[in-house]
This record gives sequence, C-alpha cells and structure tokens, in this order.
Amino acid sequence: MSASPEQRNGPGEQYHNLSINEGARADPGDNIGRDDPPSLLPPPTREPHAPFNCIIGPALQTLQGHSGSVDSVAFSPDGKQVASGSEDKTVRLWDRKTGAALVLEDHSGCVGSVAFSPNSKQVVSGSDDTTVRLWDTKTGAALQTLNGHSSWVSSVAFSPDGKQVVSCSGDTTVRIWDATTGAALQTLKGHSDRVRSVAFSPDSKQIASGSDDAIVGLWNVTARATLQKLEGHSDAVRSVAFSPDGKHVVSGSHDATVKLWDIATGVVLQTLKGHSDWVCSVAFSPDSKQVVSSSDDSTARLWDVMTGAALQTLGCLGSVNSVNSVAFSPDSKQVASGSDDGMVWLWDATGSAL
Repeated sequence: MSASPEQRNGPGEQYHNLSINEGARADPGDNIGRDDPPSLLPPPTREPHAPFNCIIGPALQTLQGHSGSVDSVAFSPDGKQVASGSEDKTVRLWDRKTGAALVLEDHSGCVGSVAFSPNSKQVVSGSDDTTVRLWDTKTGAALQTLNGHSSWVSSVAFSPDGKQVVSCSGDTTVRIWDATTGAALQTLKGHSDRVRSVAFSPDSKQIASGSDDAIVGLWNVTARATLQKLEGHSDAVRSVAFSPDGKHVVSGSHDATVKLWDIATGVVLQTLKGHSDWVCSVAFSPDSKQVVSSSDDSTARLWDVMTGAALQTLGCLGSVNSVNSVAFSPDSKQVASGSDDGMVWLWDATGSAL
C-alpha cells in the first residue's frame, strides 16, 4: 500500500545524500495482491508497540520523485542507471551520477516490477493494468506493449541472452515473450496460486518462479515443462533469483525466511533467519558472495552465501516503511532499495557493521 499524501514528499525529482529514512506508511498490508479487497488481505505479524530501534547501514543517496510506494528497483548492467517502478503508475530511470530522472508514463496501474535488458538499452515493466511494456532507456519511448495476462503482472525479467522476456501474474501463469517482436511464445502453467516472481537462469535455459502456493518452480524453457518443485517454505514465495553461476536459487517468503537451494538436488543449503516479517525481495550479488533480502520489517539485510551469516542490516527496525525491493549494482558494491516512503535508497554494501 502507498503512504498517505501527507506522508509523501512532493512530486518533483530531488537528489539527496541522506543517512536516515523519516518516511512512514499508513497500511502494513501486502502491496502485491492489489486486486483483492483490503479486508481479505492477511496482515503481517508485527509487534504492535515494538521499540523504534534504528540500525542504520551506510546510506549513500536517496532518489526522490515518486508520489507512491516504490515496488521495484533495478540497476542497469552498465551501471549508469537505476530503474524504479511505483504505485504512482510510473517508471523512473535515474542517472546515478546526477540523480536526474526520466519519467516513463503509459501504464494505467501500479508498476510492480522493472528490469533492464542485458545491453542496458531497454527496460521492461509489469503493471497492475495486466500489461508488460518495453521502453527505450535513452529516450524513454514506449517500444512495445505485451498483452496476454488476465490479472496484475507481478514480476518481469529479460533473459541474459536478450532474446526473451518472462512475466508472471496473479492469473497463476508464467509467460515467455519474444523480446524483439513482442510475440507470445509460451504460457507455463503449474502453480496453483498467484505467481509472485520470475527469474531467468544465467544460460537462459531455465526459469525460476515463486508463488503463493509456497513453491519455487524450476522450468525448462525449451521443453515447456516443470523440472522441479522446491518445497520448504511454509507461506507464499514472494521473490526468487538465480546465482550468477546458475547452480543455486535464492527465495524469500512470507514465512519471514530466505532459503538457498541447490538446483541439481533440490536440497535447501541454508535457511537465513533474521527478518521479523514478510520477505519481499531477494537478489544475489554479481560476485556471488552475498545475498540481499528486504522485508516488511522495514529493513534490508546482507548475508554471506557460504556461511549464511548476517553481514549488515540496512534501515530502521520499528520504522513503518516496508522495503519492497532490492538489487545489487553490477560491481556488487551498492544495493538499491525501494520502499513505501516513495524513495529509492542507495546503500554501501561493502561495510561489515550490523
């Protein structure tokens, strides 16, 4: 849910070097299943009067301009831009050096997911308006609109070879599209509930999906078949990502845990515990050494992949802003996060203080 107007900053883009998040949100409910009546959405488990315990990681910048919750963030592979998708129905492309934003406005619903093409020349977005859109990152021009989903689009991604786009939706399907023509190539069915997240493997041959049915699905793109169902979470799987070497998948769940899976065996290698609320987003660092996760507990956390040790906590425990999305920079030195305060935060990922 987005913060109330009095809790948001103005719509003009601003660029700040800040170290503390003072925003707040009005409603701690789920910000993905927006087509459900609010009264039916299960509230997250949270201490009603938890003390405000600030554990601040080294924040470098905030990118301010959205007028609604930021639900998705991504770094461009060339490291020059950060993309953000928001409940204000826009995609913003931020210049990392200047903080200037290119605003992309064609969606008629909340933008829940953004991702860059491998060459950084395009960005793809998925929206509550049920469409997937492709944009030119230099001009902001709308290139294609992909229609086919019958409910909100929750996650989108480019294949690493740049040839395909994958999307998933509240309609319980995963769809694969031709990135050049926009043609629908495949519809993958197998989940029994809303699909929250999708990701391509580094070789572009597999897709991972996370669903409200609590399952992580692994799909063979060529065979159109489910390879594996990874079962271990006790609640909805909100986010999935492949490791850079393609051997592992990380998943984040409403059960407040992050799990690392061995793809070859389907075995859980690590269960990372520390978040006190739903895990909204997960990502591997490009150097494969860390995993970052974000949560409705208002924090992002960095974890050591080999040991499972918690390395850093970014944000304020007790704050009322969910951290909806996280992404690593290409050099693994920064983390971007998007939160209910309508801002994109850039954090130093090289520190070691909890």
